[in-house]
Amino acid sequence: MKKKCILTAAVLCLLMSLTACGDKKPTDNQTTPTQAGDGATATPTITVQEEPQMFDFTEENVRPIGRTFYDFGLSCAFSGSGAEFKFHGSKLVIRVVGDNAAKNPFNEDNHTRLAICVDGERVIDEMINEEMKEFTVIDGADVKDCVINVIKLSETAMSTIKLMNIETDPAGSVSPTEPRDKFIEFVGDSITCGYGVDDENRDHHFSTKTEDCTKAYAYKTAQLLGADYSLVSISGYGIITGYSGDGQTKSESQTIPKYYEKLGFSYANSKAAKTDWDFTKREPDIVVINLGTNDDSWCKTIPERQEEYINGYIAFLKTIREKNPNATIVCALGIMGDNLYASVEKTVARYSEETGDTNIESFHFTPQNPADGYAADWHPTALTHTKASEKFAERLKELLK
Repeated sequence: MKKKCILTAAVLCLLMSLTACGDKKPTDNQTTPTQAGDGATATPTITVQEEPQMFDFTEENVRPIGRTFYDFGLSCAFSGSGAEFKFHGSKLVIRVVGDNAAKNPFNEDNHTRLAICVDGERVIDEMINEEMKEFTVIDGADVKDCVINVIKLSETAMSTIKLMNIETDPAGSVSPTEPRDKFIEFVGDSITCGYGVDDENRDHHFSTKTEDCTKAYAYKTAQLLGADYSLVSISGYGIITGYSGDGQTKSESQTIPKYYEKLGFSYANSKAAKTDWDFTKREPDIVVINLGTNDDSWCKTIPERQEEYINGYIAFLKTIREKNPNATIVCALGIMGDNLYASVEKTVARYSEETGDTNIESFHFTPQNPADGYAADWHPTALTHTKASEKFAERLKELLK
């Protein structure tokens, strides 16, 4: 009797074991036998998970915009710098690394503001307030063919970034876009940077959160002309002095000529000011200089100071010409006041007489109209920038023929 019970228990255990094996499903990456007839050997099927594609921001994969420098990532300092590329695929992730400014969470008015556009439509507008940020730009079932623009909206002085890499789906691809036929370099100050353009309250002050170079006259002018651009601009800077709050203090350290031959200048990244710009990459068709608004805060109507401005400007023009031997130079002024415009005209005349260089002219911007409002710290509104760009594009179009 005891033997029978033991035998019965053993049979039940065997049946339960067989049933369990029959219900068990293969887990991911397990081999699964195919159906085979009696006596045939089952052929296993192996499921392999495809890896995403990874691309660096090198010239092999993207087209750099503005002054950039590849150093384990595409370094972007000046306003408007970034990259443009063609994308094919269903998923696109972009990773960006910030500098010392990004590491300080309480430094929110100085963090880099970044935009990412898909076929011209802005889909990402974020502050780089962490050491590394990841942006999922596209994530869908459908395959897209589009152009991606990554643009640093805020200026060099406060913060810089590195565009690190691009991740796509396993079948995704990226490639550089073709350069546009014309190329314009804009050299300027806060006006060119788009200072405060997203804060139309004249009593408010600087913040990179409200700075957007794509809403400023320079970027808009390039867009109207279908031209590539480069912005070399720092808020508060001038030809011989930066902005003077009391009209007596001269700020000789805040001058654009000191950094014109560099990748940029930043309080949060000393490397930008130590990196020389390679002028052989591409010579602009036109170099626009819009500097004098900050100099005017110190020069005022004092003849000796205006003469110093003219002499400093002439010296700067010689550097511009040395680096851009074939470009047309346009010396512009007026959006935030035209008190020094007569000095700009004298600069152009004296420079031409001294050097014999006639591929240069001056351009007078209409000063901003109070009816069009003011942005932070009395800067131009988006409407003022638009009006300025429309007038300016008409003239540059003639020069580009």
